[in-house]
Amino acid sequence: MAERRVPRIRFKGFEEDWEQRKLEEFASETRGGGTPKTSNGTYWNGDIPWIQSSDLKENELFEVKPRKYVSKIGLSKSATQLVEANSIAVVTRVGVGKLAFMPHSYATSQDFLSLSRLQVAPYFAVYSIYHMLQEELEVVQGTSIKGMTKEDLLSKSLLIPVDIVEQTRLGGLFYKLDSLLSLHQRKLEKLKILKKAMLEKMFPKNGAKIPEIRFSGFADDWEQRKLGEIAQIVSRTDPESESAVMMITASEGFIEQSERYAYDNAGKSLKRYILLHRGELAYNHGASKIRPYGSCFALITQERARVPFVYHCFTVFNQNPEFVSSELNGENVENQLRRIVSSGARMDGLLNISFSDYSEVKLQLPILAEQERVVLCFTYIKTLITLHQRKLEKLRQIKKSMLERMFV
Repeated sequence: MAERRVPRIRFKGFEEDWEQRKLEEFASETRGGGTPKTSNGTYWNGDIPWIQSSDLKENELFEVKPRKYVSKIGLSKSATQLVEANSIAVVTRVGVGKLAFMPHSYATSQDFLSLSRLQVAPYFAVYSIYHMLQEELEVVQGTSIKGMTKEDLLSKSLLIPVDIVEQTRLGGLFYKLDSLLSLHQRKLEKLKILKKAMLEKMFPKNGAKIPEIRFSGFADDWEQRKLGEIAQIVSRTDPESESAVMMITASEGFIEQSERYAYDNAGKSLKRYILLHRGELAYNHGASKIRPYGSCFALITQERARVPFVYHCFTVFNQNPEFVSSELNGENVENQLRRIVSSGARMDGLLNISFSDYSEVKLQLPILAEQERVVLCFTYIKTLITLHQRKLEKLRQIKKSMLERMFV
């Protein structure tokens, strides 16, 4: 008996097997693209949206925001074509796996093949193609698909429900799920913007002695202190310690080294790793795009941790360590470090900043009680950001699981 071609999870009331169709049967018209000469100004800044692969985001199938527009003359004098509304733009060159439903007319670069005048429910078509491409990408995981021809793409076989109603319900379900993902993504972005704005306004700038925004009950000027006046180096080691081996990243702070490396990155040097205690700080003086002059963080999530001996580790007296690390990662200290770095990066990628140099940076510090209020505020915002990140990840996992179970 032949195996039935049906999904594992299905809406009630639908019993028929799904049918195999070529992708070329999804649309009665296809369109390619091209790029008008960039040197000819009359071809650009018109009113026709023109998209390229970089305008699309992975796993986001709607709400493409074109960054460039072409004119009617640019359209007529190049290989790009006007694609009608309610078409699907599929990347066929660099960025294979990206696609988007376009509710308005548009033109594309040569990176795309567009499917127009769809013969299946539009949202179902988007998710069906997305699911097919994701499965292909998983098969070749670890390598990149540099591109596919129009013929390769259109010859792909997909299974689809015969009933247009089932197609529509499936597409609508996943569209609602994506809308929920977009909502949480927007909330997350707003929280990140809020955090950045608060960082700028809750710390003094340009030599000021007080910040723009301040909690009530605090009126004294912030005091300027050198880091060396409030800090003492930490150099303890414990070759027998079984504490977590951690590292610092500019974006996440302390993370376990195993999260970044699938192998023992420390090797024999592990015996020389510094043993940090909770509340102590470490400065990773490796340059990164986010923080070109290194990153400093306080150990908060662990009682003890082993960190690379190349980090500058220290403790602070009568100060809140999280507040001090925020100040050390701020623009004021970054400007000072820029002046200290005189000969660029060393061969091992670390900036030539000694702990003695680092101790000379000047900080603006309020009294301890105000430091703790500021830290409490940012801890709350960071907690909200983490919650939204977890919600997003859970929703993405749900979507992936549902795609696997509700498509054949």
